[in-house]
Amino acid sequence: MNTLEKIQQNLTSFSKSERKVAETILASPKDVIHSSIASLAQTAGVSEPTVNRFCRRLATKGYPDFKLHLAQSLANGTPYISRHVEEHDSPESYTNKIFESSIVALEIARQSLDIQSINRAVDLLTQAKTISFFGLGASIAVAHDAKNKFFRFNVPVLCFDDVLMQKMNCINANENDIVVLISHTGRTKALLEITELAQRNGTGVIAITAPGSPLAKAATLAVCIDVPEDTDIYMPMASRIAQLTIIDVLATGFTLRRGVHFKENLKRAKDVLKEYRLEKEPC
Repeated sequence: MNTLEKIQQNLTSFSKSERKVAETILASPKDVIHSSIASLAQTAGVSEPTVNRFCRRLATKGYPDFKLHLAQSLANGTPYISRHVEEHDSPESYTNKIFESSIVALEIARQSLDIQSINRAVDLLTQAKTISFFGLGASIAVAHDAKNKFFRFNVPVLCFDDVLMQKMNCINANENDIVVLISHTGRTKALLEITELAQRNGTGVIAITAPGSPLAKAATLAVCIDVPEDTDIYMPMASRIAQLTIIDVLATGFTLRRGVHFKENLKRAKDVLKEYRLEKEPC
């Protein structure tokens, strides 16, 4: 049962002031996502402690945590490219909404993340002789970003956009290699086929994908992120940002796991690149 359903079901059990909060939320849940606790309290005609008490009644830690759960409830049913964007929104309005929506989605992804899977993924990556990053659709950009980051680590890194090239790579891979597949839905048939091809050769497959998805179940290791977004109909936004953040996390873990000497190598590489940049002009 999602947050909105809980509110509706328990409507008669709330106190008079708590019911005012509940009715305000049910009347316009999208607006609440972008409202401060003071704003919601004023709209409902109650005090801020009443709003906090209402949030705790719903088994959340407070108002910020409540908004995260509310965002999850809205995600699957919202008829917009970005959650909460309306047809006649001004540039200021839709800009603020997209930023706020992304922030909420990242926090939801962070809370759903299993740190042990991150640790195990870093283990596999640091032990690999070759790392391949593959994705399709919007995830291709994330795969290229991963290649650019891991390319600096003095380990062979591959990234192909073409499905046939991805499959050929897996046919030629072995148990010393790692393939990282990136998919928000985890239901893309081609990526499931690639997983099977890689595993036939003993190649480990790390999937950055949705929990409980076919890809998460098929992969050697799944780094699951729960981002509320309907990519079957609309252009993905927040999911791509969450995937990029996971790549940053894995790259950071890779660097730390390699030790001080490895970080010195990265520093020397960065110093070499400085000569290609213009000096900052004095203010």
